[in-house]
Amino acid sequence: MRVSYKWLQEFVEIDITPQELADRLTLAGVTVEGVTELGVGISNVITGRIESISPHPNADKLVVTSVDTGGEKRQIITAATNVREGDVIPVAVEGARLASGLVIKKAKLRGVESRGMMCSGQELGIDPKTMVAEQANGIMILPPGTPLGKDAKEILGLDDHILELDLTPNRGDCLSMIGVAREVAALLGRPLRLPQPSFKELPESIEGQARVDIEDTDLCRRFCARLVKNVKVGPSPLWMQQRLRNAGIRPISNIVDVTNYVMLELGQPMHAFDYNLLKDGHIIVRRGRAGEKMLSLDGNERVLTPDMLAITDPSGPVGIAGVMGGLATEVTAKTVSVLLESAFFNPISIRKTSKALGLRSEASQRFEKGIDIGGSARAANRAAQLITEMEAGDVVSGIIDVCPEPLQEKIISLRPGRATYILGVEVPKEEAAGILTGLQFKVRESGADLLVTVPTHRVDVNLEIDLIEEIARMHGYDRVPGTLPYGQSIQGKQTREQSLTAGIRNSLAGDGLYEVMTYSFTHPRVLEQMNLPADSPFREMVKLQNPLSEEHSVMRTMMLPGLLETLARNFSRRVQNGAVFEIGRVFYPREEGSLPEERQVLAATAMGRTVPGWNAPARELDFYHLKGVLENLFDYLRTEPVNFQPELENPSFHPGRSAWLEAGGIRLGVVGELHPDVLEQFGLPDRVVAFELDLEQLLKVSGRPFVYTTLPRFPAVERDIAVLIKQGTPAAQVVEAIRRAGGELLRSVFLFDVYRGGQVPQGYQSMAFSLRFYAEDRTLTDTEVAERTAAIANALAQGFGAELRA
Repeated sequence: MRVSYKWLQEFVEIDITPQELADRLTLAGVTVEGVTELGVGISNVITGRIESISPHPNADKLVVTSVDTGGEKRQIITAATNVREGDVIPVAVEGARLASGLVIKKAKLRGVESRGMMCSGQELGIDPKTMVAEQANGIMILPPGTPLGKDAKEILGLDDHILELDLTPNRGDCLSMIGVAREVAALLGRPLRLPQPSFKELPESIEGQARVDIEDTDLCRRFCARLVKNVKVGPSPLWMQQRLRNAGIRPISNIVDVTNYVMLELGQPMHAFDYNLLKDGHIIVRRGRAGEKMLSLDGNERVLTPDMLAITDPSGPVGIAGVMGGLATEVTAKTVSVLLESAFFNPISIRKTSKALGLRSEASQRFEKGIDIGGSARAANRAAQLITEMEAGDVVSGIIDVCPEPLQEKIISLRPGRATYILGVEVPKEEAAGILTGLQFKVRESGADLLVTVPTHRVDVNLEIDLIEEIARMHGYDRVPGTLPYGQSIQGKQTREQSLTAGIRNSLAGDGLYEVMTYSFTHPRVLEQMNLPADSPFREMVKLQNPLSEEHSVMRTMMLPGLLETLARNFSRRVQNGAVFEIGRVFYPREEGSLPEERQVLAATAMGRTVPGWNAPARELDFYHLKGVLENLFDYLRTEPVNFQPELENPSFHPGRSAWLEAGGIRLGVVGELHPDVLEQFGLPDRVVAFELDLEQLLKVSGRPFVYTTLPRFPAVERDIAVLIKQGTPAAQVVEAIRRAGGELLRSVFLFDVYRGGQVPQGYQSMAFSLRFYAEDRTLTDTEVAERTAAIANALAQGFGAELRA
């Protein structure tokens, strides 16, 4: 919101500088982002009238003009094509300085003397977007009655300061000059001068000539209309144009400018219909119908939906409520009668309509934040007054005011003691009442409390705490003393899940993996790259309604594609070794109208080799490396025993080189070497390993309590056995069989060698295990150990057809 300092002074007496006012408003919660001085650096620019125009004797594109600057005639050469004899223009005389810093001097152009320069709006620092089209890049033409020889800065309203407000969404009342003036009057303790509409009306009544029906009262709670006849469409007065321009609005015509002026002054958006183009003078406020179309004022065809509120006549839509009017009833130079609209529309409906159509206007911005429902009739009368004063039309007697439900007063009880408790500083009852009265609230006493009637323009005040906030900001936040917090305190700490997740990060980082973060948004084609079949549950993805791009149009159901893209990006830049991991969320759709299901996942990928050290050679980052990383992680988390089972059905992984993980009867995820087809799709080297685990399930089987045992008092006995066993037999199954057969005396089993070679029959392999036995109450004899070893050999023979090697 751009607030004119000079315009503000019409409503309240201000005796402080614009910058001081900006500081006071900011401290009161109405943030002023900056103060701009208009016309800064401009001097010696006055108004003049072109008396004559004649061709330049030595140049085809130049003309020689005689300009009257208030009793003094000046010869000025110009190339402008939009000037005519009799036009009043701003003239930079000798010694003048323009907004760009250019200094004007007497000069000769092609041998003819020129004593000054005609100015465009840009040369005076005026935004060309606020100029009429033919003057945006040409000489600025002033209204015919403009006095001559006057300072152009004063005439054009450039002797002013503009306060740029950065309002919070709840302060829609300050999107108007009157709204800001209320704040200033309360801050300075000065009376507020409000415009009081008063004008002469025609004897004839509006009754029978116009009609308003509201069909959807939930979206339109009030609609006021006034009829103006004998309309003379033309330019608005210069003072009105300059105020509109200073607010960033381009003047169009007197009728349209009045509606914009009232919106800036009172905060009530308005619209003017060409009355003769409205069928039967009948306005119907209703929802749009499916497929209904309308040409808006910008010339674009708009398709309405039942979610949008339309302004129609019996023949169809003539406007989109609160957003933009229709081209069919536009006010033009041929207009002789207008119907003025001043209404209250549902803020949520306007916001949704504006977003759906991609149209955001000054009017929609105000409706979205909430306007003063009690000011609709006042705004219509103010517009009628301005039209009458400009002699641009005659106002028909009476006003249409359709309000389906009577306006209800909001009365809130305020406890001064509660205000003191909340603010931490005592604000006497009388001061609190004075502050609220200064803000145009009505206050009356009710015992020790105050009963406060909230004005209709303060739609943001609904509770006692809102009144306390008003008292705080007007009393002064800087006057509230600083105090230490008090009350019951709670020690902050991490939850079990947060603590374990932090430990997972430390464990993986300690094993040489780098943590990365990838987008939660992705593209459906990544599922093709992962080699997933058409019926894979991972293909059920949450689609975004308004994606940033096609590349990020759905929510991910797997973590691995993002990590593989990270590896591929590094590989293409010759970073060929590395391992990364990520802890993040995946998303699965639920029934319509419900939020998607979110699950936390841990995933990692690795390629290449480790970095060699002085005491260790480089090792390939293969399946066994990643399996070791996981086993370290499981030891840290103290999980239930985790079983690695062959994974033969996951199309993203290499069959025979991958495994699924299970612990405590819960499936945790998958680890293994990725399928060659997947690697080809991502442009990765021949061998990449990865795992993806359901983190929530992993945490369920984690955190087993520590169990401490005494150190053994008797020596242990160690035996090594080697067996011939069929290739492809899982080592985990063999170890489990050894543990069962070894009984309670077998304390540990360790596979230390697997051999395939010439001394082993075809289709078999040699597996060597280290066994450790001990008892807590005695030293074991050779006989006892031999019996256990024989039982183990017998179990392996029966279960796997294994033979002991000599």
